[in-house]
Amino acid sequence: MQRRIDLNCDMGEGFGAWRMGDDAGVMPWITSANIACGFHAGDSATMAATVALARSHDVAIGAHVGLPDLAGFGRREMAIDAAQAHAWTLHQLGALSAFALAAGTRLRHLKPHGALYHMVARDTALAVAMVEAVRTFDAGLCVFGAGASALATACAHSRIAFAAEAFADRRYGADGRLVPRTQPDAVIERVDEGVAQALALIGTATPSARVDTLCLHGDRDDAAAFARALREALDSVGVEVVAPDRATS
Repeated sequence: MQRRIDLNCDMGEGFGAWRMGDDAGVMPWITSANIACGFHAGDSATMAATVALARSHDVAIGAHVGLPDLAGFGRREMAIDAAQAHAWTLHQLGALSAFALAAGTRLRHLKPHGALYHMVARDTALAVAMVEAVRTFDAGLCVFGAGASALATACAHSRIAFAAEAFADRRYGADGRLVPRTQPDAVIERVDEGVAQALALIGTATPSARVDTLCLHGDRDDAAAFARALREALDSVGVEVVAPDRATS
């Protein structure tokens, strides 16, 4: 089993009068927070509060960049071109960065959200546009995404750090891809089953199919309990849980 892993969670997904997730309960157990930037979820007050919460727990802050679709929570694909992908990535990086700077910290990573995650995994033009936006904004950011994807390749070509992600609470098909949310049983509901999958994923990782960061979803009703159980399981088998840019050699 590999001896080091990042544990990330999607956070700050409420907006207006809508509240989603137990960010305060999850934050003590993770090392990277992917914070919504107002496109698929989030708003100014929520971004500010989530950045402050992450900073108080010394959790690495990242932009969770999504499609401009609050009603669909960014999980519906849209027909976009490379110019839009580039501009929307820059927009969301800049928005969250302002709150990070105001709180005396900075962004550490970017992770695409929902439909956009899958779009940049398979579409080279969109992936290159997103990575170019990252390079222009801050070439020191790490990009989280699916391994062996167009996004991973674009990062390699631009010499942008990339963290290959696996999901603790999503099911994988026989082809190694995530089971679509439109299918029944796509989400692992039981905490013990999710923990077992996470340990199996990092236990079978190889240099050519590595896992650098594990994701759990903050919109689960039991997200805090899941995060704690996963962190304690990783600690119990001697895995160091640390954000990618804070890993020691």
